[in-house]
This record gives sequence, structure tokens and C-alpha cells, in this order.
Amino acid sequence: MKSFKSILLLVVTNLLIFVSLSISFAILVNFVLPLFGVDLRGSVSNTDLLWALVIGFGGAFISLLMSKHLARAGLQMQRIDTPQSAKEHLVYDSVAQFANRLGIRMPEVWVYWNDEPNAFATGPGRNHSMVAVSSGLVNLLSDNEVQAVLAHEMGHVYNGDMVSTTLLQGLMNTFVFWLSMLAARQFDDRPMIAFMVSIVLQIGLSFLALIPITWFSRRREFAADRFAAEQVGVAPMISALQKLHQRAEAMHVVHDVVRDPMATAYISGSWRGWFATHPSLEARVAALQALQNGYSYR
Repeated sequence: MKSFKSILLLVVTNLLIFVSLSISFAILVNFVLPLFGVDLRGSVSNTDLLWALVIGFGGAFISLLMSKHLARAGLQMQRIDTPQSAKEHLVYDSVAQFANRLGIRMPEVWVYWNDEPNAFATGPGRNHSMVAVSSGLVNLLSDNEVQAVLAHEMGHVYNGDMVSTTLLQGLMNTFVFWLSMLAARQFDDRPMIAFMVSIVLQIGLSFLALIPITWFSRRREFAADRFAAEQVGVAPMISALQKLHQRAEAMHVVHDVVRDPMATAYISGSWRGWFATHPSLEARVAALQALQNGYSYR
């Protein structure tokens, strides 16, 4: 079973929910309600932006609320409440230590069985989050490196990256829906054409909207790296990134997006850089080294 990094999962889920809501709205307004003598097409034109806000942010927040459940779907995961093994103690105690230090509620801690090293954090808020690691990650890295990866994920939790990404997605959804409705208005007298124009534009513009979303995600990855470096030091974070990258190359996942698009080990190629949710290994290591040398951080 493939694993997915939380940000990518949130983005993809948002896209699917948003497009589904948009299609349902278009079918309802253009085809279903007119059969019952209710024609909202004229009235909706005066409130397009309101509808766009409702559907745009609605889709984004539905995906956020579902994020923990979706992250666990399809993975053989076990929640750690009472650690048994040394590795479980390392993961659980590290997360508890970070949570206590940051003054936030202890996240749910999960482990899942997968040879590909990965870790992710998700949830609708810093006090309603989960952190998960794969067996491949804890078996590959040293204790200090595991703590660095966990600190990185706790940085996402503490900084509210899932919520801020959701707000940006909602804003992008709103513009996509609004622009597609404006274009469809040109064909109000031909409902089928209006419907097709709206859907095609929504799908196309949604993919373009991924560019600012993934750019923001890359900024948050740098911030999470910095957070981890401040918590456990620069050296363990750099060492963890390098080991994960080496393992990724050995498992042939660096150039195979289908197998595991957003595993922690995945480092995107330059040709897909605009849509990459993570910076390159070189950029992340350089930023960490700059921090170590006292230079300004990205």
C-alpha cells in the first residue's frame, strides 16, 4: 500500500471534493431545479461570489476535517497509547516531549508498517492532530535522526500549516469557481454548454491553482526544517534528510511519482518543481547549513 504525505493528501482531497461540489451545484442549478419550475440561474448571477465562497471554502474545510481519517485509510496503522518496544517509546516520548515543550495537546501517535521511510502530521488544528511514522523510517534512522523528523512534523502541527494551507486552498477554490461561473454566464441560454464550460474551466484552473498552493507548501517545509533544527540541532536534520534521499534513490522512488508521491523520502525533479510540495534536498540542506552558519534562513 502506497503512503502519502499529509499536504499532498489534503490538496488532492480538496481538489476532488471541490470539483464534486461544483459539479453537483451546476447540475442542480442548470438541470434539476428547472424541472420543478425553479430557475435560480438568473438570481445566482447576482450572488456568484457568495456561492463561490461557500463552495470554495466548504470544499477546503471538509477535506481538512476528514484529513485524519483519510490519512489512516488503507494503511495498516496502530495507535500508540502505551509504548511497548524501544522504538515505540522513542517515537511516543519524543512527540510527548515536543508537545509539552510547545504547550499543545499531545497529538495522536500512530505507526504503520511500510518499508518506505515516511512520516506525516495532519489534523484540523494543533490541539487535534496526529503524527504517524512508518516502520521503514524508525528502522532506517538513528534515534537522533528520528527525533529530528518528528520535530519537523511537530513544526507543521505547531505552526498550523494544515489550517493555513486550507485557507489558501479555499481562496484558490473561490477564484476558480467564480471565474468559471462568469465564463458560463455567457451561455445562460444553452445550459449544456454552460455546464461543460464551467466544469472544464474548474478542472483546468484547479490544476493551475496548485502552483501557489505548492509554492506555499515548499515555504512551510523550510520553516518546519528550521523548527526541527532549533529543537534538536542542525546536524541530525541534515543527516536524516540525506539518509532518506539515499534510501529513496535505492528504492527508485525519486523519479516514480506514482509509487509514493509525497513520502518524506521523495525529492522532486526540477521539471515538476512548480508542482512539488517539497523543496529539493540540496535546497533544504543549504538552508539548514545557512542557519548553522548564522546566515538568514529562507
